Amino acid sequence: MRFLFLILFSVFLNAADTSVSNMHLYGVLTLLPPLMAIILAFITREVILSLFIGVFTGTFLLAFANFYTANVVNDTYTFTYNNPSFMDWVNLFLASFSNIVKHLLDAMIDSDDAGVILQVFCIGGVVALITKMGGINAVALALTRFVKGPVSAQVSTWLIGLCIFFDDYANSLTVGPIMRPIADKFKISREKLSFILDSTAAPVAGIAIISTWIGIEVGLIKTAYTLVGINDVNAFGVFMQTIPYRFYNIFMLIFVVLTAVQQREFGSMYIAEKNARAGIVSEAALDVGAELERELKPREGIEHKISDALIPILTLIITALTSFYFSGLNAIIDDPDKADILSKIEENYLSFYAIRTTLGEANSSLALFQAALFASVVAVILGLVRKKINHKEAVETWLHGWKSMIFTIAMLLFAWSLAAIVKELGTHKYIVQLLSGSTPHVLLPSMIFLIGSAMSFAIGTSYGTMGILMPLAIPLAHAVGLESGMSGNELHEYMVINISCVLTGAIFGNHCSPIADTVILSAMSAKCELSAHVKTQMPYALLVCAISVIFGYIPVSFGLNVYLTIILGVAMMSLALRLIGKKVE
Repeated sequence: MRFLFLILFSVFLNAADTSVSNMHLYGVLTLLPPLMAIILAFITREVILSLFIGVFTGTFLLAFANFYTANVVNDTYTFTYNNPSFMDWVNLFLASFSNIVKHLLDAMIDSDDAGVILQVFCIGGVVALITKMGGINAVALALTRFVKGPVSAQVSTWLIGLCIFFDDYANSLTVGPIMRPIADKFKISREKLSFILDSTAAPVAGIAIISTWIGIEVGLIKTAYTLVGINDVNAFGVFMQTIPYRFYNIFMLIFVVLTAVQQREFGSMYIAEKNARAGIVSEAALDVGAELERELKPREGIEHKISDALIPILTLIITALTSFYFSGLNAIIDDPDKADILSKIEENYLSFYAIRTTLGEANSSLALFQAALFASVVAVILGLVRKKINHKEAVETWLHGWKSMIFTIAMLLFAWSLAAIVKELGTHKYIVQLLSGSTPHVLLPSMIFLIGSAMSFAIGTSYGTMGILMPLAIPLAHAVGLESGMSGNELHEYMVINISCVLTGAIFGNHCSPIADTVILSAMSAKCELSAHVKTQMPYALLVCAISVIFGYIPVSFGLNVYLTIILGVAMMSLALRLIGKKVE
């Protein structure tokens, strides 16, 4: 059992201490766990099983590394194989399984991840309650007076998604249940609905100046600038300057509208939309189940009111924003190093600076959980006062909403576990080493964008990609800029372009990765099979990615005005739809 103990003990070591060694030991094999999960998800269409196999592959590689002894001389790694015995191999498999359990438990006890789990459960409970009271039916009926066809239905979904700009999770979980009946009425496929939800989640939150994302984005920019000796940078100002260069975010938001207005689709999405218009029910559409549907069906004879849905949802949004504010404010108050920030906030607690800063410092998962729980209470009280549910029905309905989210939670837990494992394996370091190198300054932005895209696709997290890549990209851009003879404003603008490539590349890879949390939540919110959502969305994401590079980052690297570049990119997307898209009627 000595070897088993050694493996289990090594699990608790800092991943940063072993990730470099693992990267040198395994090389391209560090990509195996995420690739296994992704490929099997497409082949088997069993996402949880695929994620489990991906996680097990990763834990096996981590345990197998203990068969080797690393020798480091002048940063050169060599490895000695230790010839394990038969019992060592048996213990290897036992340790691999134990490591799966450990990572799942870590995901559940992590305060941020636990907050997300509870938030998802509670929002599921809120949606169940407003469905039981007839609120969803009332909203759907009201919207049908304004929505006259598939085009306006898709644009309406897009507009509502833009309104919930402050958090990608809240966006996916609330817009889907509202717009799903409308999409079904006007024969929009679940695949297209999930695509719109996904495209108005992270791409919006990533560029919103008030959101749960901005804190980590601004913080990473400020920290990375210190690596090149610049300590007095206005990190928020730099963030604002990156927005016009966030081509993937901007182009994807516009692309959604173009597909709706032109009524053109291509690839698997065209097939899904064509079948939906013909009234063919897609196999990818996930039903809530006969029992759950029966439990959430409103009572006969009760009046369906829009306020039954709007009051809990507005409560959720307002309470979330309030919770973000006070969560961030308390974090600033408790941090002695942020006394200067606090004094500036105290000058005007409702100033733009105060709101933007506090939301950036907020514990978003905890704040959204609090908001969802309070919205649940409001929904229950509303239902009792209006006599649409009794006490027993209120509790049962709320818990049925939790039950509808079990599949989503299971996928999130395995996806988080896989992300932690590939970090330990050094997958991100291998990708950087593989794709980076001596690059001309005009190609560096595109290279950083592609590195961020590959990394976020492999590890399934935008935040993780930003945190890993930003400290590498800013010093690299600074050095390449200086070597190319840049200085002053020219060097600053060049660094801004490269920073935007990190931020938007992290979103692109996350946007089409089947192990990304927002992709999972968007599919579940639309009640679309995850593999079908990824299969239909990926060609669109790849097209927008290609346009972002060819007609975005390369032209601006040669000096083309960024706003002319945006116009050029939009024109090319429209032309591409005309050329390869087919009319859906």
